[in-house]
Amino acid sequence: MEIVTPKKHLEKLLSRCQGVADKKSTMPVLANVLLSAEGNTVTVSATDLYLTISGSIEAEVKRSGSVALPARDVHERVKAMPDGPIKLTVTNGSATTLQAVGSARRYTLHGLPGSDFPQLPEPSSDAPTIEISVAMLQKLVKRTIFSISSDETRPHLNSALFECRAAKGSTPGLVRMVTTDGHRLSKMQLPVENLAAETTMLVPHKAMQELRKLFDDVLDHRDTTMVAITQTGPNAFFKLGGIRFSVKLIDAQFPPYDQVIPASSERIVTAGRTAFMDALKAVSLAASDRTYGVKLAIAANALRISSESPESGNAFDEIPVDYDGPEISVGFNAQYLQHVLAAMDVEEEVSLGLSGDLDPAVLRPVGPGSEDFVAVVMPMRI
Repeated sequence: MEIVTPKKHLEKLLSRCQGVADKKSTMPVLANVLLSAEGNTVTVSATDLYLTISGSIEAEVKRSGSVALPARDVHERVKAMPDGPIKLTVTNGSATTLQAVGSARRYTLHGLPGSDFPQLPEPSSDAPTIEISVAMLQKLVKRTIFSISSDETRPHLNSALFECRAAKGSTPGLVRMVTTDGHRLSKMQLPVENLAAETTMLVPHKAMQELRKLFDDVLDHRDTTMVAITQTGPNAFFKLGGIRFSVKLIDAQFPPYDQVIPASSERIVTAGRTAFMDALKAVSLAASDRTYGVKLAIAANALRISSESPESGNAFDEIPVDYDGPEISVGFNAQYLQHVLAAMDVEEEVSLGLSGDLDPAVLRPVGPGSEDFVAVVMPMRI
């Protein structure tokens, strides 16, 4: 195998792929990326057997072939090359040489035969495909990923529920994402015109993290505006620009989230989002490192936030709010509230729905599109 390709294109593709390579696997080949050259194209792929990512770039292919190279090592060495073309040559035994064209800088890497790399999943040719804007999916992920459980022994919570509902008559289609860890829940949904296919899938947390990075990178570089989603058996495939990302979906039952979201709240408090978040952050500095517990005391047009800890002392702050009702005091994990407020990064105001000191709080943005996002946070005794 022998190719010549621009450094910037190869470095960008290796950067996207190396996050999926499994460096801790008992299968050494999974710590590698697969480079395949054919025609005038080089394809770079990585997999951990659950997630797979691959992308292609144009190259001068002098001799076709494939090789598996250590993901981190090849990325670091390509990154260290001077700008310009890079020549990659694979000899017998999969020994690989990286040479900067027009420069003396050169690296040698010990690779594995490309045939040792696992076979990558492929979508069925007759599977229906859904097209959604990258910006829309990025918003769904951003507003829900924080409430996914980190407990991998509970796969139904260590994942995000992703639903697409087809348009019917004058009713537009709908995309929805829901996550919960048992203590909090977030749901984001958006209308989509001309959505013809439907799907329901549970996307694991690691895949959500990689998708978020991929969406951010694609939008930063304006590579594409749409993502095509295809589900084949246990796998889902996301294709955007020159990148294809696949994930083995979770086979479990997601909790009945509609039963968790209160139909109404007895008391509604409207607060400035930034002021609320800043006060929570300041007061939580004195909260317990184990529970991050703070108390919200709400009276006429005032929200008082306090925390007490035998180890770190007390803290107090107060912000003005729009509220005219009976006083109520409720305890919460400050980090849970902060995560919700941080996700609503474009809204100026937020509504906080409360009923009793043991009832869940409901947070929504105030203004246009306020029904698109809702978060539920369970209270705690303080």
